[in-house]
Amino acid sequence: MEKRGSKGLGILFILGAAAGFAGMNLFVNLAGALPTMQKVFFRNLFAAFIVFFVLLFSKEKFKIHSKGCIPWLLLRSLLGFFGVILNFYAIDRLGSISDASILNKLSPFFAVLFSVFLLKEKPRIWEILLVLVAFGGAMCVVRPSFDLQVLPALSGFLSGACAGFAYTCVRILGIKGERGMMTVFFFSAFSTLVALPFFIAGYTPMTGLQLLYLVLSGVSATVGQFCITAAYRQAPAKEIAVFDYAQVLFAAVLGYFVLDQIPDKWSFVGYAIIIAAAFAKWAIHLHETKKAHSSPVSPQPAETAEEEPRGTAEEPGADEKTQEIPPGG
Repeated sequence: MEKRGSKGLGILFILGAAAGFAGMNLFVNLAGALPTMQKVFFRNLFAAFIVFFVLLFSKEKFKIHSKGCIPWLLLRSLLGFFGVILNFYAIDRLGSISDASILNKLSPFFAVLFSVFLLKEKPRIWEILLVLVAFGGAMCVVRPSFDLQVLPALSGFLSGACAGFAYTCVRILGIKGERGMMTVFFFSAFSTLVALPFFIAGYTPMTGLQLLYLVLSGVSATVGQFCITAAYRQAPAKEIAVFDYAQVLFAAVLGYFVLDQIPDKWSFVGYAIIIAAAFAKWAIHLHETKKAHSSPVSPQPAETAEEEPRGTAEEPGADEKTQEIPPGG
């Protein structure tokens, strides 16, 4: 049986990741009216640089597990790249960074939907109901209208969809035995290289303060990635992933004290509904796991989008460590 770390330590790490990604959202907003691609470039550059050196001194270095992983690495990176663009667009134009954060956090619910098509899984009735509840909460935040003012909220919603698709690809890579750090590096390097031509073509001169904010956004994102990687080494995703929703709280606090942003009442209603759905999903998973462990003769319940895929012999649970890459965060 695979040895597990401390669940309490895993929760601390995932809270650190939530703080890191909330900080990224704040610094992206503080950078001001710069092109989105300019912000995307800096956000991914630091992660690619740091993970490059981590892999450089690892045993397998930059080896990809198999040729069958390459299409999934590309698809994960492409969807993740679009997710970051959409999330940053939402951060810059929505009334609060906490709204952008909660819409991006719809990704686990989208992952349930995409697992039906990519992994041929059949979601259970309660999973479908919670997906519908979460999407209802999202509508409270988005508040659909028939004019262009809805575009930033729609962008945030779609960033969650891209993240959910990317997480499903990450899961497939874990099942195939690909290393978590290699998935992180491939995504970060891909996003940096694709954003580079747009960054050069549309480059807007920055003040020293704007450059500092972009650097801090990249550093915060990298801290978030490494914290969540450490979190999933300590405990299974199904036990601790719900604590990642603390990012919404951190974003709301930072938005209030730094940006003087106060979400409206409908946004708060949407936050409550989505987070309640996430907690319900988490509680049901824990109950099923506990029930299965207490009944040895009972079959293990079918896993869903948050199950722990197999890792490699040298790096158990590889894909648990790669769920850290919220394309929007």
